[in-house]
Parts: sequence; C-alpha cells; structure tokens
Amino acid sequence: MITGMKPNYTYRAEWDAERLEYQARCLEFPGRFAAAFSAHEAVAAMERIVTEELAAIADAGERAPEPLTDRRLSGKFLIRTSPTLHARLVVEAGEQGVSLNQWVVAKLAERPRAFSLDDLFD
Repeated sequence: MITGMKPNYTYRAEWDAERLEYQARCLEFPGRFAAAFSAHEAVAAMERIVTEELAAIADAGERAPEPLTDRRLSGKFLIRTSPTLHARLVVEAGEQGVSLNQWVVAKLAERPRAFSLDDLFD
C-alpha cells in the first residue's frame, strides 16, 4: 500500500432486525463493527473505526492488513470434504457431462449474489 493513501478495504452493512439498526463491518478487521440507523451511516462509522485502528497499528510499528480486493489470486483453491460427498459430486458432474472442476465453477457462479451497498444506490 502506498503511504498516505486510504486502503481499499471491504465494508459490509446488514440490517439487524432484533436491534432495528444496520450493523457494518470491515472484512479485514474481524471482530469490529459499527451500528447506525442507515447502512450509509453504519459504514461511515466503521470507516472511522478502521481509521483509528490504522493509526494505532502505525503507532505500534505494525503492518496493516492487506485489502482483500488488492490481493493477486491464482484462481486455484483446494476443498477438503468427505469421500462420500466427493463421490456424490463426481456423479453429479458426470450426469452433467462435465468435469468436477467445471461443475463446481458453474455451481459457484450460480450462487445468489450477496446484497451490497451498491444495491442501495442504483
């Protein structure tokens, strides 16, 4: 990260029906959250918490977490599962006439998209 630039951290806000407020979090700082009556206010509050946390990290001479979206990923990941589930997935892929890898990629691509703050401002 270039010094002086604000990191591109990943923020999420979700409605908490029990508390009747939005809960915001930053994925790079697990365990921290902020609450407000609107998603925008909750994320803004979370951004302030992250700014304070970054100042404390800098004061301590520690390294700030790398933003998830700035990571360069290979596109490969390993899944461990039971032999029974593995066999069932291989059969399902075979029924579709595709490799297990192609089947898993298709299933991941079909999953419901998570709600994002962009949805609020379209």
